[in-house]
Amino acid sequence: MAKKITFPENFIWGAATASYQIEGAWDKHGKGESIWDRFAHTPGKVNNGDTGDVANDHYHLWRRDIRLMKRIGLKAYRFSTSWPRILPNGRGKVNQKGLDFYNKLVDGLLAANITPYVTLYHWDLPQALQDEGGWEVRSTAEAFVEYAEAISKTVGDRVKNWITHNEPAVVAWNGNDNGEHAPGYKDLSRAVPVSHHLLLSHGWAVPVIRSNSHYSDVGITLNVGWRVPASNSAADLNAVREGDGKWTRWFTDPLYGRGYPADVVADFERQDAMPNSMNFIKNDDMQTISVPMDFLGVNYYSREVVRSGAWGNEPQVVFSKPKTPENWTEMGWENFPDGLTGALSRLYFDYKPLKLYVTENGASYSTPPNKTGRVKDDLRIDYYRTHIAAVHRAIEAGVPMAGYFAWSLMDNFEWAKGYAQRFGIIWVDFNTQERILKDSAKWYKGVIRKNGF
Repeated sequence: MAKKITFPENFIWGAATASYQIEGAWDKHGKGESIWDRFAHTPGKVNNGDTGDVANDHYHLWRRDIRLMKRIGLKAYRFSTSWPRILPNGRGKVNQKGLDFYNKLVDGLLAANITPYVTLYHWDLPQALQDEGGWEVRSTAEAFVEYAEAISKTVGDRVKNWITHNEPAVVAWNGNDNGEHAPGYKDLSRAVPVSHHLLLSHGWAVPVIRSNSHYSDVGITLNVGWRVPASNSAADLNAVREGDGKWTRWFTDPLYGRGYPADVVADFERQDAMPNSMNFIKNDDMQTISVPMDFLGVNYYSREVVRSGAWGNEPQVVFSKPKTPENWTEMGWENFPDGLTGALSRLYFDYKPLKLYVTENGASYSTPPNKTGRVKDDLRIDYYRTHIAAVHRAIEAGVPMAGYFAWSLMDNFEWAKGYAQRFGIIWVDFNTQERILKDSAKWYKGVIRKNGF
């Protein structure tokens, strides 16, 4: 007999999106250009030449989207605010129409009994700040505080759950080390100070948010995979250490007061990637970064089975079984729910955050509507069922889980993949903006209603 899984009382069930991926209206009502506007408009950077110019047109269709959230029964909605929509030049003059949009969105969510969870930075840096050096320079971290002040002062009386940054590792490494994301640099020596200034801006912003949004919870979201070696060879074990160090411990250690991990500093020094002996780190920076948080957000999608590559190259990710749709999503990521239990448990028992959320988790499958208009995305349902069960196993192990956010509410612009990958529990026709609840959305509605399955 299948085991019944019930989650703790007050467990939060939600779905997540990001501003550039859904809003559209990229140059409307005073919004400034973002690095993703510039990147997507650069030929060859995004699959099929896709852009977020229109995307889901959520900027105009947000009322419809809230109605769909209510149909699903969401208790919470995690979204990001667009920095260049609020401060077109990154600092200075505030765009009131941008603030008005988020005011209306927050009020609409609350009227529907959906709790807003706001992420301040989900990768769309104002291009004006990038032109000044982007996250590589300290002044961008200072501008972030101005942005945090503007939005938290506006909606902080109603928004009580805040995330400063989404996946700073992806911003640093994918945007500035391997060039897959905006702004598209391939220079680790640039990416290292980028990572530091992202963390520093978090530390500076947390008290600002708290001062404007009393009795609120503030945290950060990290992408955490589950890495295992392809063999027990010293080289493969070291490749796992390198990857875990660069992608996870480089961020978690300073956030929890341990400073930057010495082995990763040594790795970067061997690659001549520590500019001027880390003189970008100033007095009190590390204390600022380790400001106490109320929660840690975790984005998990897959595990990596790591085989060592040549020094200086990213280790190879291998897969030992035949690739089938059941165990390998269309994004090219393994379906491995046990890794989520492992990641959550590792983070809690290593760092002791007060509580954790799964702030993103989901799978890309492009199952289209059938002749009757139904989207039978059974593979996505299986992914969610097994991963939500993995969260429950973490709770049974003693991890203080507070909530789960499905990625994503809707099919959307999937960064460098464009519209080729579909993660949504709502199908979107990007030509007509028609929305259809997939079977996964209907299944998730049952999970929320029963607080389990």
